[in-house]
Amino acid sequence: MKKITVFTPTFNRAYCLGTCYESLKNQTNKEFVWLIIDDGSTDNTRELVEEWISEDLVEINYHWQENQGMHGAHNTAYELIETELNVCIDSDDYMPLDAIEKILAFWSIHVSDKVSGIIGLDSYTNGEIIGTKLPENLDKSTLFDLYTKHGITGDKKLVYRTELTKQYPYPVFENEKYVGLAYKYYKLDQEYELLLMNEVLCVVEYLEDGSSLNMLRQYRKNPKGFAFYRQELMKLPYANQVYKFRQAIHYVSSSLLMRNIHFIKESPNKLLTVLAVPFGVVLYSYIRLKTKDVVKVV
Repeated sequence: MKKITVFTPTFNRAYCLGTCYESLKNQTNKEFVWLIIDDGSTDNTRELVEEWISEDLVEINYHWQENQGMHGAHNTAYELIETELNVCIDSDDYMPLDAIEKILAFWSIHVSDKVSGIIGLDSYTNGEIIGTKLPENLDKSTLFDLYTKHGITGDKKLVYRTELTKQYPYPVFENEKYVGLAYKYYKLDQEYELLLMNEVLCVVEYLEDGSSLNMLRQYRKNPKGFAFYRQELMKLPYANQVYKFRQAIHYVSSSLLMRNIHFIKESPNKLLTVLAVPFGVVLYSYIRLKTKDVVKVV
């Protein structure tokens, strides 16, 4: 069996998915499976993928489902993946041609059931590293500590052990399409560290229809998902009070957006939530002001 699955959630991205395919079919190491989770596309994604399957240059598994949003697509991927490792490459991103080779070579040397996987780098299409590199003096760390204690910034690429990512499925809320993916990652942080690999594993292009550039609209359209996410972050045993207070502010704003009058009672940290109310109200008002157009399409 192959060692790693590259999985790609996609929704009406036939126009850009080909760049990802080109990078995968030209990998220097072909010992991977490409799992495409088609999250309800109505464009020609299926026909495009069928053409690629017929070329037989990459082992491709294609799965179509009713639209559930990114986290729902991740849930399905983790259910279907059978390889030891997995990595998510979004539909508008692609891998350097030696990325699979580097991942498998690194893992063959450092393989361990004491870690959750590997963290590597993302770059822009011009080769510039997104944010900072990983600390050279560390071999492993939790994802949370890298950002809060070691000062790294920017998106990074996560390669996880599949048996672990099958844990902590994301909740799916009716009429909503978003839950923060870091929920699962921070859960795994409570038990494992990640191996640090200062190599570019993914090339990223932030498109206008990508979730990264539409976050305020996501807040407005998915308040239950965001409230859940902030509740979970307030529970993190390794987070300090300042971090939890910031989560409480976001929790208050999302609770107001979903008109949940019981949000203090349901909070995992009631005192912090009470203190966060004035700031949460300000954030709630700001989100409503900046997303007036969302009401018309919800």
